[in-house]
Amino acid sequence: MFLKELSERHGVSGDETKVRNFVREKLLEMGIKHFTDSMGNLFALKEGQRKNEDPGLMITAHMDEVGLMVSSVEKSGHLRFYKVGGIDERSLISKPVRIGKEGIPGVIGSKAIHLQKKGEREKALTVDELYIDIGAKNKEEAEKVVKPGDFVSFDTKAEIWGNVFKGKALDNRAGCAALLELLSRKHDCGFTAVFTVQEEIGMRGAKVAAYRVNPKIALVIETTAAADVAEVKEHDTATVLGKGPAFTLKDDSVITHPRLLERLIEVAEEEKRPYQFRRFLGNFTDAGAISQARGGTMTGVISTPCRYLHSSASLINLDDLRNLVEITGGFIRSVAGKGLV
Repeated sequence: MFLKELSERHGVSGDETKVRNFVREKLLEMGIKHFTDSMGNLFALKEGQRKNEDPGLMITAHMDEVGLMVSSVEKSGHLRFYKVGGIDERSLISKPVRIGKEGIPGVIGSKAIHLQKKGEREKALTVDELYIDIGAKNKEEAEKVVKPGDFVSFDTKAEIWGNVFKGKALDNRAGCAALLELLSRKHDCGFTAVFTVQEEIGMRGAKVAAYRVNPKIALVIETTAAADVAEVKEHDTATVLGKGPAFTLKDDSVITHPRLLERLIEVAEEEKRPYQFRRFLGNFTDAGAISQARGGTMTGVISTPCRYLHSSASLINLDDLRNLVEITGGFIRSVAGKGLV
């Protein structure tokens, strides 16, 4: 499903070009009509076997990942930076990164621990106390290869450990991989697939895409937090790796339309596919923007559980992703067969 290739490409919110180019290449190979809007959203027009059947279905996955942006270059040659999207600052120290279009290597550093005062050692370092080291001797040398405004992404090699996939940007390259797989298959009814931009900084691409497509039904393919780790009580785990994709009841941006949720459950049970509910009400997804577009859209979310979301290395269970694809494929068949609205 091209998960490794997608995970290793750099595409911080606002800089999704490399991811979009990869997806576009695959769409060309599949012979699927597509276009890009001024925001950078990539639309793929999937034709159904029944060419005149159009249920007004849109399926989306966002291409962007959380990351950083260079804010200034110090006299020493070290780079100060902003966060782009929601990143826990405690996860940043010592992480290797790639900077700008040329992928200049660097590492996130801080004042040496033996130089920190006791109070500094007892609290998490903030972005203001961190910098990126690219090995430059001074500001002049650093400015030959980087500049303020350059995007910065984590530099992580993707790997498969048995049935677990490790990589960066799985939120939401896992969703992009699933959507590409669905586009490669035959379906009775057509639908519009949208690979959206800038989800991590406020669902900006989805808002524009939904207005343009004006769908009747929308399904957002996402990646969601799994906190099934040591010392966490079961009711706090949100989702669990290996127990199937998660259906969203509500989050801070959307309440899933009940008929759509019922249909997802019906499809999963008919096809004997495992599923779970996302037991965490925080955060937002593109569904929030899509559900409020124009006169409103019947919208739902299906997600792959993921440990260590928004960090330099996340983990998903590959069976969860495969089951997400099969349930979504069954949902398309169900809409083609008996509609939803």
